[in-house]
Amino acid sequence: MDAAEYDNIAALEGEHWYYAGKRRFVRDWIQRTRPPQPTDTLLDCGAGTGLFAKEMETHCRVFALDDHAEALRMLRTRFRPEQILSLAGDRVPLPDGSLEYVTALDVLEHVPDDAAVVTGFHRLLKPGGLAAVTVPASMALWSDWDVALHHFRRYRRAQLRALFPEEKWEIVYVNYTNVAVYPAVWLVRKWRALRARLGAPATARTEDRLPPRWLNSLLGALFVGMAKWRLPLPFGVSLLLVARRRG
Repeated sequence: MDAAEYDNIAALEGEHWYYAGKRRFVRDWIQRTRPPQPTDTLLDCGAGTGLFAKEMETHCRVFALDDHAEALRMLRTRFRPEQILSLAGDRVPLPDGSLEYVTALDVLEHVPDDAAVVTGFHRLLKPGGLAAVTVPASMALWSDWDVALHHFRRYRRAQLRALFPEEKWEIVYVNYTNVAVYPAVWLVRKWRALRARLGAPATARTEDRLPPRWLNSLLGALFVGMAKWRLPLPFGVSLLLVARRRG
């Protein structure tokens, strides 16, 4: 991810309905499925600015993992040095079966071999430990936003679920999220792509702006509320998966 994108996220994530809502419903699903204890340990992979990991620090012990220089700079402002991890080659420098929780919020789309990353989650978790993952959904929404964030793919539900095979994982929940805004997001991204093909000057991305307070609150409530639905949803801008490591 480009260094400037970290600044964009840092400026918005505290209040923006998407970032705040994503952190909230991942916390809610963790609390609902396996409430953390102070002695439990969570690893947040691709921790970015570290805000989600910092919020989880009130519930359990936390490690924050990232390899980007800009992210590491931001993490150092929030965590002690021993809490900040980088990959050792392609391996997380923690013992097998040492964690109760692994989280990866919009991370798998950034790596070429997402299956290898999920295998790493399985290695790190204790039996019964939880993995909570969010990813962008639907290649129909692929846009300059994905290019700027260095995404390799957007996911279908079946594609994400296949990364967590039944013999190794119990799927607690997998569903599309961010459903209500899908038509608007599709239109905005197709319009922006058309303007680019026609040579029109670039305009500020909608994703980089905080909506008016009333709209921000409404979108956040819809985003979080629908992420609790058990009914399989047919599409969405994002996907959420919660899985328990089998013993």
